[in-house]
Amino acid sequence: MFSLMRSKQKITFIVFGGLSLLSGCQPVENPQVNLIPQPAQMEITGGYLKLDSGEVFCDSPSSKLESVVDPSWKGGNPEAYELRVTSKGISLKAATEQGLYYGKQTLRQLYTPNGFPCVAIQDSARFPYRGLHLDVSRHFFPKEEVFKLLDVMAYYKMNRLHFHLTDAGGWRVESKKYPKLTTDAAFRTNSDWLEWWDGQERQFTTADDPKAYGGFYTQDEIRAIVAYAADRHITVLPEIEFPGHAFEVFFAYPELSCSGKAGVDHDFCIGNPATFTFMEEILSEMIDLFPSEYIHIGGDEAAKSSWKKCPKCQALMRKEGLKNVDELQSYMIHRAEEFLLSKGRKLIGWDEILEGGLAPEATVMSWRGESGGIKSARMGHDVIMTPGEYLYLDFYQADPRTQPYAIGGYTPIRKVYSYNPIPTDSLTEEEGKHIMGVQANTWTEYIKDEKYLEYMMFPRALAVAEIGWTPQEKRQWDSFKQRVNHHLPTLRSMGINHFPLSDEVEMITEVDHQNKQIVVTLDAEKYPAEIHYTLDGSEPTLSSPVYTAPIVVKDSAIVKTIVAQEGKTSGFVCERRFDYHKGVNKPIHFNNKLYSGYMAGGAGALVDGYPGGLTYLDGHWQGYLDNLDCVIDLGETQVISRVSARFMQLIGPGVFQPSEVELLTSENGKDFESRGVVPTTISNKDRALSFQDYLFTGSWNARYVRIKATNTNGFLFTDEVVIW
Repeated sequence: MFSLMRSKQKITFIVFGGLSLLSGCQPVENPQVNLIPQPAQMEITGGYLKLDSGEVFCDSPSSKLESVVDPSWKGGNPEAYELRVTSKGISLKAATEQGLYYGKQTLRQLYTPNGFPCVAIQDSARFPYRGLHLDVSRHFFPKEEVFKLLDVMAYYKMNRLHFHLTDAGGWRVESKKYPKLTTDAAFRTNSDWLEWWDGQERQFTTADDPKAYGGFYTQDEIRAIVAYAADRHITVLPEIEFPGHAFEVFFAYPELSCSGKAGVDHDFCIGNPATFTFMEEILSEMIDLFPSEYIHIGGDEAAKSSWKKCPKCQALMRKEGLKNVDELQSYMIHRAEEFLLSKGRKLIGWDEILEGGLAPEATVMSWRGESGGIKSARMGHDVIMTPGEYLYLDFYQADPRTQPYAIGGYTPIRKVYSYNPIPTDSLTEEEGKHIMGVQANTWTEYIKDEKYLEYMMFPRALAVAEIGWTPQEKRQWDSFKQRVNHHLPTLRSMGINHFPLSDEVEMITEVDHQNKQIVVTLDAEKYPAEIHYTLDGSEPTLSSPVYTAPIVVKDSAIVKTIVAQEGKTSGFVCERRFDYHKGVNKPIHFNNKLYSGYMAGGAGALVDGYPGGLTYLDGHWQGYLDNLDCVIDLGETQVISRVSARFMQLIGPGVFQPSEVELLTSENGKDFESRGVVPTTISNKDRALSFQDYLFTGSWNARYVRIKATNTNGFLFTDEVVIW
C-alpha cells in the first residue's frame, strides 16, 4: 500500500474532450474496477495505463499525475472531482482541495499490478456528512488507534469522526478547569464491563492503583488527533454528555448531582446553578480544542427520576413554568444551544432532545429508529440518520453462537448496506433535504481492545461509506459484495483486523399466500462462492446441489447450506426450517395486551409464515412484557398432530425464555383442554443467544389452538406458532 499524499501538486491541467470521447489505453484485458464507494458517474474505457504507483504518487515534476484546483469548475458540491486515465496520462480536477483529495483516494484504489485502468469519472458525494462514531468511554483506545481509523476513513471518503468522550465508563478528555474529571473519573477498578457495571461495583480509582483501568487524552493529544484528521479532510465531532450519562462526573464533583453523592445519580442536577457553570466552562474548553462547527451534547437516556424528588429541580420548574421533567431537560438543552450559538458553534444531540421541545437551531441524530429524524426534518431541522437497527456496529455481524460476545442485535453487512438514509415514503422532497447524512455507531461496552474494535467496524464501515457517498440508484448489493471482498486484502495491508465475512448463508424469505408457498432466496457474503444445499435435513456436502434459483416450499422443508470457495468449505452449516402450515394467515386473538414496542408484522406475526432470524429486531419476532396467551382460529375443526412455538433468549437486552409453555385446544372456542406443558431447558443466567422449540405432538380434533407462555423475567420473544 503506498503512502497517503498530503502535499499539493502544482502542474497544469490538460483539458480533454467529453467523457464519452475518452479512450486510448492499450486493451491489455478488460479491466475490473473495484472502487468503494462507487462513483456517481464512471465510464470504463478499456485497457490499462502502464505506470508504477511511484510514478504517480510522488511530489515532483516527474509525477505522471496532472492535477489542479479550479474554483470556477462546477462539479456539483465542494467534494466533487473529475478523474481521467488515458494512454497519455492521468488528470484530476476539482474546485477545492477537498475534492482533489478525494480524487486521489479514487486513484489510489484504481492502482493494480497491471497499472491504472483507463476510466473517466465525474464524482461527488450524495451527503455532506459521512461519519463513524467511536465510544472511548466504556473502553479507552490510544490515539494511535484513532489515527489508524482516520486513515481508513479517509481512504473510503468518510469525513466525520464522532468522538464519544464522556459516559459512565470514564471521562476521557483533560480539563484544565476541572482536573478531577481525569484524576478521579478516568480510571475504573475493573476492565470487564459486565463485571464492573452489572456487578454493581462501579467504582473509580486513581491512575497509580494497580487495579486501575482506563485513560484519557491530554489536550495536546486531542489537538494532535484533530490535526491528523484535518490533514485527511475529516472533522472530529466531540460529544460531552448532558444532562444524562454523567455517572462518572459525580465521582469527581458529586455536588453536581441531585443527591450530592457519588455512585447514586446518572443525571446532572439542573436546579443547581453550578451545573450550568460546569457545562459552559467544559464546552468552552471543547470549543478551544475542536474547530468542529457542531458540538454534540448527548441528550439521550436521561433517567429524570431524581429531578422529580430534587427540591432544587422542582424549584427551577416552578420558577420557569415547566410542566414536567421532559420540559426541564429541554430547558437545559436550550441553555446549551444558546451558549454554543454565542460562541459561533451549533448544537447536535441524540433524538431525545425532541422531548419537551426541540431547541430552535438544533440538529438531531436519530438513533431510536427513524421516527425522531422524520419528525425533526418535518419541523425544518437538519438530521443525521443513525438508526440502531441498521447502523450499530457493536451488534453481531454473524451468528452470535459463532462470534465473540457482543451487546446483541444482528446487523450483517448486507443489512447495513440496504439502508437508505432518506425515508422517501415519509418525507417530501423538500423535507428530505434536511437529511444531512449518515453515521454508524460503535459502542464499546463489550469491545475491550483494538483488534476487536476493528473486527466489529470493518468491513461494515465500508458499506456505510458507500451509503453516504454513492447515489441511491447506483447502489447494488451484488456489485458491492464483489467489491468488498476485493477490498479485504487492502484492509489487511492497512493493519486492520477485519471480520473475514461470514461462512453463513442468508435465507431471504417471501411468503406467497396466493399460491400457499414460501419462496427462499439464498445469498452468501463471500465472493466468488457456491452455495450447496439440502432440503430434507441431511448434512450438505460439496456433492449436494448448487444453488442457482430460489427454492419453493409448499409445505415443510429443513434447508441446510454450506458455502464453498475453490472447491473447499469451512464446514459451517446453516439450518432453517420453513413451514407453510395450517395456521398461516389464519385469525389470531390475544387474551393479553400486546406490547407496542415489538409488534413485528402486527397482530398476525405469529401466523404469517415468516420464521425469525438471529435478532429480535428483524421484524419477525414479536415481544411481550406480560405472559403470552393467544388463540388461533383454523376456521374449521380438523385433526392436529403437531404444534410448536419457538422462543429466543439473550439476557443482555433482557430477553428470556418463558418458564413454561402450555398448549390447549378447543372445538368451540370456549372449552379448552390442555394438551401438555413444556418447561424451558435453558437457564435464565445463560448469556449466550439461545433458542428453544416448545413442541407438542399427538392427535387432536380442534378448530382453536391456544398457546400460553409464562413470563417470569423481562421480555418474551417468539416468531411463529407452527400448526400441523
